[in-house]
Amino acid sequence: AQLVESGGGLVQAGGSLRLSCAASGFALDYYGIGWFRQAPGKEREGVSCISSSDGRTYYADSVKGRFTMSRDNAKNVLYLQMNSLKPEDTAVYYCVTGCTFYSGTYSSFGSWGQGTQVTVSS
Repeated sequence: AQLVESGGGLVQAGGSLRLSCAASGFALDYYGIGWFRQAPGKEREGVSCISSSDGRTYYADSVKGRFTMSRDNAKNVLYLQMNSLKPEDTAVYYCVTGCTFYSGTYSSFGSWGQGTQVTVSS
C-alpha cells in the first residue's frame, strides 16, 4: 500500500488549502482512513478519521467547522479541505490508514504517507 500526499504550501491566515492523498495498492472506500499532523516540536495528532471502530467521521476539536474530509472512490483519492486556516495549523500533514478514534484518542495502525507541509503565516 502506498499513500502520496500533495497540496500543501504557504498560505496566509484565513486562507484555504485542499490536501490530496492518492492511494495505490488498495481501495480507499473502507473505514480506517484519515489525516494526522505534526507541528514542530509537538507530537503527532489526529486531525480527521473515518474510524475503523464504527465507521463514523471524527474531527479534532481544533479543526471542527473549518476542515472537511472527503474521498473520491473512483479516483481512489482522499481529500482534506482546510478553510479559515490559522498559524497553529502549521504542520506536516499525513494521510494514514488503520485510523481509529476511540475513547477520545486517535490512533493509526496502518500505513502513512510521506507528508505534505502546510505553513500558515499570520
